[in-house]
Amino acid sequence: MARYEIRFKRSVTKDLRQIPSQEVKRILARIDRLADDPRAPGCIKLAPGDRYRLRLGVYRIIYQIEDKQLVIQIVKIAHRSSAYRGR
Repeated sequence: MARYEIRFKRSVTKDLRQIPSQEVKRILARIDRLADDPRAPGCIKLAPGDRYRLRLGVYRIIYQIEDKQLVIQIVKIAHRSSAYRGR
């Protein structure tokens, strides 16, 4: 299976600044594993639209998969209390 390219929205860098550096390392490692299997166990498709969600402790990674271009677009990384607001 081909490896997907990971792309980040500009707003994700702002999201990562608010998260402790130890957690950022865990999050980025998990995102890197998404390139091999974007629909890995534990990912859930969100109801409105074509977005997916991964849980990593108290943080959520929201992303979209573009299968034709083999691209994963990371849309948002946030604490679980605010991850689904403002979609």
